[in-house]
Amino acid sequence: MNNSDLLSTFIFSVSVSTPIFLMIALGAVLRRVGLIDEAFINTASRLVFSVGLPVLLFFSNASADFGSATDGRIMIAVVTGALLVFILSFVTAGWFVRDKKDRGVLTQAAFRGNLIIIGLAYCANAYGEKGIAMAALPLAVTIVLYNVLSVVALNRDLDGGRGFRGVFAAIARNPLIIGIVAGLIYGAWGPSIAEPIRRAGGYLGDMSLPLALLCVGGTLSLKSLGQMGGGVLAASCWKLLVSPVITVTLALLLGLKGDAVSVVFLLAAAPTATVSFVMVRGMGGNAALAATMIVQTTLFGLVSLTIGLWLVEAFAPTL
Repeated sequence: MNNSDLLSTFIFSVSVSTPIFLMIALGAVLRRVGLIDEAFINTASRLVFSVGLPVLLFFSNASADFGSATDGRIMIAVVTGALLVFILSFVTAGWFVRDKKDRGVLTQAAFRGNLIIIGLAYCANAYGEKGIAMAALPLAVTIVLYNVLSVVALNRDLDGGRGFRGVFAAIARNPLIIGIVAGLIYGAWGPSIAEPIRRAGGYLGDMSLPLALLCVGGTLSLKSLGQMGGGVLAASCWKLLVSPVITVTLALLLGLKGDAVSVVFLLAAAPTATVSFVMVRGMGGNAALAATMIVQTTLFGLVSLTIGLWLVEAFAPTL
């Protein structure tokens, strides 16, 4: 690949990351000047999670041409990569944190990515509806996997877990999974969607990702950047470096090429999911540590995702 191709690929990567960075930064600024507050963030987050994103995923799946957009190898690479990172971080967590109760917190931060907000936003910004369609099935399976593995990781050292029965019940009620499954069923057997309904759904879906990114920015604290302990550093390395390397390697071994490899990378390299903080707090774990890991992987991820996407776009097709 010549220098001109490398430069154009880098510009593409920056163009994908910049709008996401700006929306997160805007959320932080709006929170700082008082235009949004904790109540707004909580309400908007519930709206996005319960309505906006399910609608976006429903329409994406209901109208997508899965014959050309979906490749089961993407799901295999993403799911297998998450399992491998879980196993490796689960076994080695004690190397990086002193308190045994923090091992599960580290493990969850290492494998549980913010797929729905950050990962999906990158896929949509880079490849449009095609990117969302390619990511939809891996998202559905991985969301379920994340919940189960989180219970395993946290129950090892924490009390008060709700157990697998409660987790499976929560999965069945998860609006995101309901939206994906309903879209798949409707796309396979339902009639074409009327244009007014499609447009209304499009308005709601188009609103969801920017609003979610504003909420992410509003919850970030730059003070957390100074809290770089061994566990936090390990979580950042696992999530932003090791996870994408393992998963992209699997994708290449499976024969994936082009945009499919990039989608795999974007999903694997997404920073730690904010819901991991809620789960740790609910189970009586070190919520402050979980929050710090989320902040640092989110902020550093803006850089690592840009550079990583550039490298994948530039070199993966030639490997």
